[in-house]
Amino acid sequence: MAKFLIILLVIWLVSRYILPVVLRWAVKALVKKQAKKFEQQFGQNPFTQPPPRPSAARPATAPGEVHVDFVPTQTEPDTKEFKGGEYVDFEEVKKA
Repeated sequence: MAKFLIILLVIWLVSRYILPVVLRWAVKALVKKQAKKFEQQFGQNPFTQPPPRPSAARPATAPGEVHVDFVPTQTEPDTKEFKGGEYVDFEEVKKA
């Protein structure tokens, strides 16, 4: 019985403290390998920000100001509002 408990304790300690470290290292290595493959294939690093695109002749705005590119056209408000349906009286049908 003591041997079983010691084995169980060792398995728990390994899964609790050692396995997460090993898995974290393995996933980190895999992600770096895939990033290097991506960089070789597409010529850019996936973990860096792409260079900003030049804005289309937009005037500079002061800090705190909001610039709106598109303002939708306003539609006519619906003059006929829905007030609800008509009342239907409920009749209970009894089975014979």
